[in-house]
Amino acid sequence: MLDTLDISIRKVQNSRINEVDFNNIPFGKVYSDHMFIADYEDGQWSDLRIVPYENLSMAPASSVIHYGQSVFEGLKAYKNSNGEAVVFRPEANAKRLNKSAERMCIPEVPEELFIQAMTELLNLDKDWIPNKENTALYIRPFVFAMDDYIGIKPSEKYRFMIITCPVGAYYSEPVKVKIETEFTRAAKGGTGYAKAAGNYAGSLYPAKLAQKQGYHQLVWTDASEHKYIEESGTMNIMFVINDTLITPEASSTILRGITRDSVLTLARDWGMKVEERKVSIKEVVDAAKNGTLQEAFGAGTAATIAHIKLIGHEGVDYQLPAIEEREFSNKVLKAMDAIKLGEAEDKFEWIYKL
Repeated sequence: MLDTLDISIRKVQNSRINEVDFNNIPFGKVYSDHMFIADYEDGQWSDLRIVPYENLSMAPASSVIHYGQSVFEGLKAYKNSNGEAVVFRPEANAKRLNKSAERMCIPEVPEELFIQAMTELLNLDKDWIPNKENTALYIRPFVFAMDDYIGIKPSEKYRFMIITCPVGAYYSEPVKVKIETEFTRAAKGGTGYAKAAGNYAGSLYPAKLAQKQGYHQLVWTDASEHKYIEESGTMNIMFVINDTLITPEASSTILRGITRDSVLTLARDWGMKVEERKVSIKEVVDAAKNGTLQEAFGAGTAATIAHIKLIGHEGVDYQLPAIEEREFSNKVLKAMDAIKLGEAEDKFEWIYKL
């Protein structure tokens, strides 16, 4: 059992929960009553507190604004079939946050601080966890630089925060993706494996161009040759070809997704053939042409499993099999939901109960 941290709590006077239509929750636009804050200075995290959700006051010279020294995580809380509040694999998120922080010269957030801060916040706002199908409470921990200094160096002050928001489905329909061969998301030796804020800012423009062409997301390719597939939008990407689950191997340019790891773990547990390796555009396009590409989907916290209905490449759109025909991705989505809701055995100890 972890030592109890001293977290002060200032509650809202009037909850906003009755203003929320839980039958129609837009993703990432409605926020719960409270947020957690901790400040880093002189080599330690201090002033741990939960306060009402509110705007921040920052100096115009705050280094995060100018130099983007910021990392974040994303995870979800659910109500299981017994009405208990549970979180899916938070320890993995705590570890990954610190890998991202190391790459961005941000001090480590102790895992016990991450877990206990999240627990206290969720205990306070547990009524915000929706219990309808395809809903959850999205949890966003993040750390950013706070020095009041315009100079390129690691900050000396940081802030760790957690905010939460009830969410519905990230995608309302199967997605259309375009293979990107001009713009680059990440290069070897860069920050692609980290959940750094700047990674996402740089992806917006090419994604916007693709959306104008009728696609929902991009499939990113390697920076040196644009021959090998890496990620899809904000998700890891997976393919089922000839009854084999194939996904690009994690590297310095590919995020080690927690949903990705969960999908691979379940597939191997079921005895399915799994390959983590380089995946060429040619291999995927050829499989789409000859009918051996059975499934393609994105795996990530926001969408969990996002079925890909169409892949665009060099002006040609390749249609994939109907969603109801996709045996593996439907099975793995159902299995993960069952574990989260307490309807199946949690044999991998992924569920954290409040």
